[in-house]
Amino acid sequence: MSELRQRMTEDLQLRGMSERTQEMSVRAVRQLAEHYHKSPDKKLKEELRSYFLYIKNVKKYSRATSTIALCGIKFFYEQTLKVKWTTLTFVRAPREKKLPDILSREEVQCILKNIRLQRYRACLQTIYSCGLRLQEGTNLQVQDMDSARMLIHLRGGKGNKDRYVPLPQKTLDVLREYWKTHRNPVWIFPAPGRGGIGMSIANEPMPKGSVQGAFRLALKESGIHKHASVHTLRHSYATHLLEAGINLRLIQEYLGHNSLQTTSIYAHLTQKAQEMAAEHINSLMNSL
Repeated sequence: MSELRQRMTEDLQLRGMSERTQEMSVRAVRQLAEHYHKSPDKKLKEELRSYFLYIKNVKKYSRATSTIALCGIKFFYEQTLKVKWTTLTFVRAPREKKLPDILSREEVQCILKNIRLQRYRACLQTIYSCGLRLQEGTNLQVQDMDSARMLIHLRGGKGNKDRYVPLPQKTLDVLREYWKTHRNPVWIFPAPGRGGIGMSIANEPMPKGSVQGAFRLALKESGIHKHASVHTLRHSYATHLLEAGINLRLIQEYLGHNSLQTTSIYAHLTQKAQEMAAEHINSLMNSL
């Protein structure tokens, strides 16, 4: 498997895929191999068919997770092994039509107040106030902060794209205050190590899992019964900007979306939009 993994990684690199995409694609193939307990180059057509049904009906993967698994496995067989199987052509990830839960501003404040450790609170405040993905938040570096223009330079985001997002003054103050506790020359949120020892010389960022755990605990302690995750903060950021009257195309740039259609989902989530629609519907009925 090691030679196959190396070949696949090299093929992904030649196609210009980001490190994150390489990692997830290789993991998808590894999980396939572990499921059948044999090297993935030995897979038969019917086994692949059964595996895709397994992740759909038994594992019940979300659309995003299904897409990652499907794309990684298809790439391995079609690009690395040069296999053209019908199974890989007609399989599609399930379409999800449900809208994400959104936290109100008050709910966001309540959750952040229940974050116990400063490093998690500072990271989650930054993720919300700048509309970041979790990995973008944990991977922030000192060089990314442009305090002169009050911007954050996000490097190598989804799709390996760079973008700038506004940096609120309060967020900058929070980041400066936290950075002074460790003064790591590279990372804003360095890996803490045991008891926080070694943060000043850590050569990698804080693990994402620890931030997710801190969020889940704070959500529970806040008594908020919504299906929320760290990524919900990003959804909430976009919705709150739209409610404040910020142009949808500008929000698209801040979020780093390729398509305006992806961003337009937030138009359906704003409370003001729903209230205005209700007013118009009532006025229609009143005119009858």
